Amino acid sequence: MHRRAVRNLARLDTTQARITRIFDAAAGGKDNFLADKDVVRHFDQVTPALTTAARAVLQFLSRVVAHLAAEGVDQFMIVGSGVPSGLSAGNRLHDVARRASPGSAVRVVYVENNPMVVATAQATIEPFTDLVRVVDGDVREIDEMLQDHVIQTFIDWERPLAVLLLSSHSLDDDEYAHYVVKRLQHAAPKGSFLGLLHTTFDAVPPELLPAIRDMVAMTLPRLAIRSREEVAALLDGLDLMEPGLVWVPEWHPGGRDLACADEPSASGNYGAVAHIP
Repeated sequence: MHRRAVRNLARLDTTQARITRIFDAAAGGKDNFLADKDVVRHFDQVTPALTTAARAVLQFLSRVVAHLAAEGVDQFMIVGSGVPSGLSAGNRLHDVARRASPGSAVRVVYVENNPMVVATAQATIEPFTDLVRVVDGDVREIDEMLQDHVIQTFIDWERPLAVLLLSSHSLDDDEYAHYVVKRLQHAAPKGSFLGLLHTTFDAVPPELLPAIRDMVAMTLPRLAIRSREEVAALLDGLDLMEPGLVWVPEWHPGGRDLACADEPSASGNYGAVAHIP
């Protein structure tokens, strides 16, 4: 993993936008470059929805973590979150988990393949807590990722945990995407949970779809976009928690200022959480 981290850092291209940094830029985060901000600007010229969608995604992630922590989950492996800097200080996902489970020593492992995000998070989060680790890993190398020393030792693999797969956008090969979901399902101990976030074009108006597809092809080649049926197929056989596979604002909505509350499909993302018996 260390060799991969060094290699990725050497290959860091600040001129090429990346989906994790784009969402970070849209949500007002700091872990992004000019190229990522330019993509947000171009998308907003076609349809001014990306910023609101990014907020809806971050709110969904916070609700999932809070809900599962309140249910007693005290271990989280968050894969591909970008360790979202769009969430304000004190409201990162590990903070949310601890507030929802007071008195519990909730452990959180973030797995991220963006070297800038990894370096920033390791420098600004890990020194202040023994309960959070940030690992350089890639879901496209799932077997290597799960064998990482930190992941193997920081998590207690004899007890339930929540695995949140937030980087499904990088799994553009359907067969491998199914393998990843199954691999995570079988790796997690009994009683664990598997969460999934996935981008879709299902709600894009037909007249805007060609422009959106062209924009994605130019700025984010190999970005995985799936229909609801295709996302549901990834979760086939899993026991989904209520309300099932839904637009992210519809997953246990609550609180004030819920992004895309009036039009959940404007979030452009489906979300679900499954229980692993």
